[in-house]
Amino acid sequence: MRKSVIFLFLLFLTLSVTQAQSYFEDGLTAEWHASRRAELRKLMPANTMAIFFNNPVKNRTNDVDFAYHPDTDFFYLTGFREPNAALVIFSEERNLGDFQAAEILYVQNRDPRAEMWNGKRLGIEGAKELLGFEVVFLNSEFSSKPSLNSEDFDEIFSFSLAKGIEESSSNAPLLNMISTFKTASNYPEGKSEATLQAYELIRATDLENSANVAQIIGRFQQRYPEVQEDEVLNNFVNANTPELRMEVKKSIPTQKVNLTALDKAMDALREVKTQEEVALLAKAAKISAIGQVEVMKAAKVGMSEREIQGIHEFIYKRYGSEEIGYPSIVGAGNNGCILHYTENDLTDINERLLLMDLGAEWRGYTADVTRTIPIDGKFNEEEKAIYELVFKSQEAGIALCKEGVEFGEISRVTKQIINEGLAELGIIKPGQRHSYFPHGTSHHLGLDVHDRGGYGALKQGMVLTVEPGIYIPEGSDCDPKWWGIAVRIEDDILVTDAEPINLSIDAPRTVEAIETMMKMPSGLENWVLPEIQ
Repeated sequence: MRKSVIFLFLLFLTLSVTQAQSYFEDGLTAEWHASRRAELRKLMPANTMAIFFNNPVKNRTNDVDFAYHPDTDFFYLTGFREPNAALVIFSEERNLGDFQAAEILYVQNRDPRAEMWNGKRLGIEGAKELLGFEVVFLNSEFSSKPSLNSEDFDEIFSFSLAKGIEESSSNAPLLNMISTFKTASNYPEGKSEATLQAYELIRATDLENSANVAQIIGRFQQRYPEVQEDEVLNNFVNANTPELRMEVKKSIPTQKVNLTALDKAMDALREVKTQEEVALLAKAAKISAIGQVEVMKAAKVGMSEREIQGIHEFIYKRYGSEEIGYPSIVGAGNNGCILHYTENDLTDINERLLLMDLGAEWRGYTADVTRTIPIDGKFNEEEKAIYELVFKSQEAGIALCKEGVEFGEISRVTKQIINEGLAELGIIKPGQRHSYFPHGTSHHLGLDVHDRGGYGALKQGMVLTVEPGIYIPEGSDCDPKWWGIAVRIEDDILVTDAEPINLSIDAPRTVEAIETMMKMPSGLENWVLPEIQ
């Protein structure tokens, strides 16, 4: 009996990693993912290869792992949601011995025992049938089917593999594939990611731009101590003529693995959303906005931050959202001044304002919606003044979300409005530097809450947040009547060829609309749970 128990326990430990993932009938199609691979291929120079590894499994504690989430680039290109997987994409179809291929997917094997514990895996046939891949091998065949020779390619594109992966039976197949790849590609070991990126910058520079690149690398050295110790980079930065820098350039170690090209390519692909992606983001935003509405109805003095969080996330689950897009932020009073406050452990809310920054994930895509409400249903004079200043700033920022506007212009305009408003309220002096609005106003939104994309001119099809805020912590250098006020208003905006579209518009944004909504009855009012001593 004891041996059986030990065997089952060890079996559980061994198999808990190879989690299967559910696939969505109403998500992105195999054809859509294939189109993304085709677009990436167009960005790759001739005779090149790109390789992607899916996320490792991460341990939560003891024998329990975190719920698995695929790498978003990997999911974008494949739709695959299982660990211990790799994707190889060739710039053009290649003859690989007994078959032709433009791409290869490597997956974990079908295993009845593992699937009994953790659900069905796709395996080779499932990946072909459900995801539309023609060439699929097991991850155990990575080194042999086919045997890839780095000499066959002009360049090999990869993300940095310098970050450590937990060494466990859960990640053994992934670690084996990475080890095989590093050996076959002569991957530059022993150098930090920042150092390798600096090498790539130097390789790409010419005589005229070498001084600018030297300045950039100098900033790298201030930020990353390990870069300070690299002799080649020091020689490049310290060279006092462009000609000497070009001589130093020749001493950079040669390598076929390019660790920067994929970042640029995936930024370019993912920054503009397709119609299918916009539809998923719109649904995530609508669910998140409804969560804000239901909390406005239900919020009462004496509730806990975690209870408020639970209502939001219950709404998400009620609509079938698979996950939250990022850790939920629910901060009452001074807690709202902590930008990424996720403890949510205040148990008796009697502070006036409640800042709620949450987002539902829908079929892989996440919303990001913030509302700030008075817990008793009515803004006081100071709260209203700050709220309306933030709202004015946000309205101006949203109006700028048009094709051709520079990304940085949104932050510039919104910050100017808030600076002028804070001065008018006497919280700061005109022109005074302060930390009451310490973050940027916008970021891309998509598969990641801070999604890939460039920060130049806005393009039709981008989805970005507009989220100005004012945070006045207790003890600030201003009249104490402002202390503890934290207001952020955040919406998810689609850039079109005409006016911006607010995907999260269903959540009230004005003082009047919020106060009116908070008077509405909540369906949760009659849901009374038994007391627990």
